Amino acid sequence: MVTQNSLTHARKLKLRWFVTLSTLPLLGVVTAFGIMPQSEINLAPHTSVVEEISLPDLPQIADSSAAFWRNERVQRGDTVAELLRRLNVDDAAASNYLRNNKDAESLRRLATGKDVQAETAADGSLLALRFLNNNGNQNVIEKSGDSFRTSTLPLQTEKRLFMRTGEISSTLFAATDAAGLPDPAANQMAEIFGGDIDFHRDLRKGDKFAVIYEMTYSNGQPVRSGNILAAEFINQGHAHRALYYETSSNHGDYFSPDGKSVRKAFLRSPIEYSRISSGFSLSRLHPILNKWRSHKGTDYAAPTGTKVKVTADGVVTFVGKQGGYGNVVMVSHQGIYNTVYGHLSRFTTGIHRGQRVAQGEIIGYVGMTGLATGPHLHYEFKINGTQRDPLRVALPDARPISEQQISAFQEATLNMNSRLSMLHDTSLAKLD
Repeated sequence: MVTQNSLTHARKLKLRWFVTLSTLPLLGVVTAFGIMPQSEINLAPHTSVVEEISLPDLPQIADSSAAFWRNERVQRGDTVAELLRRLNVDDAAASNYLRNNKDAESLRRLATGKDVQAETAADGSLLALRFLNNNGNQNVIEKSGDSFRTSTLPLQTEKRLFMRTGEISSTLFAATDAAGLPDPAANQMAEIFGGDIDFHRDLRKGDKFAVIYEMTYSNGQPVRSGNILAAEFINQGHAHRALYYETSSNHGDYFSPDGKSVRKAFLRSPIEYSRISSGFSLSRLHPILNKWRSHKGTDYAAPTGTKVKVTADGVVTFVGKQGGYGNVVMVSHQGIYNTVYGHLSRFTTGIHRGQRVAQGEIIGYVGMTGLATGPHLHYEFKINGTQRDPLRVALPDARPISEQQISAFQEATLNMNSRLSMLHDTSLAKLD
């Protein structure tokens, strides 16, 4: 029989222990656990060994002949010195040339937001500067011996295709900004569909658009927004689609997929975007005369200086001041239509009686001349001399694609029409 004392004695013969063994630095840590009799424990003395290890010399990263390119954008209030500092240019001779030489004036006058590229040597000396000047030409300032020289190179451009889609939540231009559509393209879209959609009254939350347009680039930087090649606008559930097609070597226009002209002979509005402050009425209390009288036109409230467009191709019949209209332009169209643009602050330079004008051309600017209590445009639309409500009258269509060109049109626009369909289906898929 094993007694309690013998069990206790057996337990005392064993000891639970752990040993931690550390190797040389950077080689890791090893930990061991074990059980062994107390009599076999051997606590050896611990010795630390430190050795110096010599490292080879690092290779040279760059030599004095290396060149570096850096790009910076001109900021508001920039001086030449500050711009050169951000470009990592440390060159007194270059700074003096750029600040004082007449040939470098294009750099000193460079508009805020323009990009400047600098090529420098390893010591910070300037080798070359490149930038697009305010006229859109490419300027190069480069080192020539101990001095510098400026030259203007032909603009090398390329066209890139972009596709944008958006949805209306408040205003048209808030939606186009959110979609990343440039303002010129947004304005062009409003013009293209302006005959079918009144962007002052017809726009609804949830309306959608898709646009395919060109952008011109130079040296990787956008220079200008080009034409819209195809577009679709879904207004109150009804889809309007437009495809660009050149009917001749010097003329192009927008057509529906079946060849009908998207443009009406007249735009619904002579201003890109504003609000209607007073509509067409046979009885209205005049705000200045304080009398009830007809208001046979439409008033568009807009800031002074807002551009005013002629709503259709025509011939100018009057430019000047006339009674309550103040500064006014009158235009005749197709012999039976006339339009009137009143209260202008000023006229487009050079506009005169007898001048032919094209739809969308700027003819003047919003003001408050004549009988006006605030800046706005008074617009009238006449048929055979009688004023009609321009927001309700049926506008004539422009010419469709001719029968001789319909096959060529459908073949030329097939690709763009397919892309619009893809964007349309993609938008619908996002809603599901």
